[in-house]
Amino acid sequence: MKLPITFPTSAVSRNALVVIAVVAVGAALYWLRGILTPLAMAIFLMIMIDGVKRFIDKRTPLSSRWAGIAALALVTVGFFISIAIIVDGAAGFFGQASGVSASIGPRLDQILRDVWSLAGANEPPTATDLIAQLDVRSYLTQAAIQAQGVASGAFFVLVYLGFLLAAQKGFGRKMAGLFPKRSDRAEALEVFNRIRGGVEGYLWVQTVTGALICLVAWILMRAVGLQNAEFWTFVIFVVGFIPVLGGAVAGLVPPLFALVQFQSYWPALILLVGLQTILFVSGNLIQPRMQGDNQNIDPIVVLLALAFWGQLWGVTGMFLSTPLAVMAMAILAEFKGSRWMAILLSGDGAPYAHEGEEKSVARTRRQAAVSEA
Repeated sequence: MKLPITFPTSAVSRNALVVIAVVAVGAALYWLRGILTPLAMAIFLMIMIDGVKRFIDKRTPLSSRWAGIAALALVTVGFFISIAIIVDGAAGFFGQASGVSASIGPRLDQILRDVWSLAGANEPPTATDLIAQLDVRSYLTQAAIQAQGVASGAFFVLVYLGFLLAAQKGFGRKMAGLFPKRSDRAEALEVFNRIRGGVEGYLWVQTVTGALICLVAWILMRAVGLQNAEFWTFVIFVVGFIPVLGGAVAGLVPPLFALVQFQSYWPALILLVGLQTILFVSGNLIQPRMQGDNQNIDPIVVLLALAFWGQLWGVTGMFLSTPLAVMAMAILAEFKGSRWMAILLSGDGAPYAHEGEEKSVARTRRQAAVSEA
């Protein structure tokens, strides 16, 4: 008689507790999203400031203190300039849109007639009929609420950032108090450096590839004469930090507006082919070479992280989804009970693929000692 398959009770209980803890943490993150989203963005900016500080410190004769001041000034000014460009560009876009609104309706009607003729159908709907089916007032209300949330969120991000920078001085003493043993402290610092390196690597890759995409996009948009080319270039750069959706916005939105602005379909076709080509080259050739071991994350995990954090924290969660996945993998890999989750999150089944064999063996021994204790 074949005996039923039995599982180790300790492992099942431990994994069940991990799953329950993850669900509880997710509920807490959603419930406290109004507090945690600006805090998470402030931590993200603080890591960015630290990376810029070390870059300036290594390549300039400035002291560490002045390098930190310069990095803080650069990131803060860039933060305010980004908000100003978005607000000013959006105002200019809607101002020009209102000036040409009289010609948009006939152009949309012509596009609908052409599409219906290609499909072999008759009597296409008019643009007025389609717009009448949309609740434009609710969309404008939601847009106003989102704009108000961005303004208030930016203020709280800066407040959190100031307090985090002020509390950074006591980080060393806190680490010494939390980890009295030098080996444990070194292990904790190693995890912190790995998290910081992953986030900085993500920022570097997205910044360089985003700048390349924006350069080609700006040249194409200026060549065809698309209105507000500079505004759309900046929008493409910002949304490039959102996985999957950023590429869709960058590759489809400018051609759609060109489709409405011009009487010919050629400008929209040029933008579509050009943007899709540079996105394909960047996503399949440039980014994989630059990422290396900084983002050893499974692509499906990137997609699930985007959906998960977008559901919890909205647009802010979408921006932070990949860095948060990097952080989660680095932390989960340090504990024997949760290492299996880090393996699932990794791209090749080895969260520490970039490390040598001796370090991996030493870490395994330390994890075993901690679990036995």
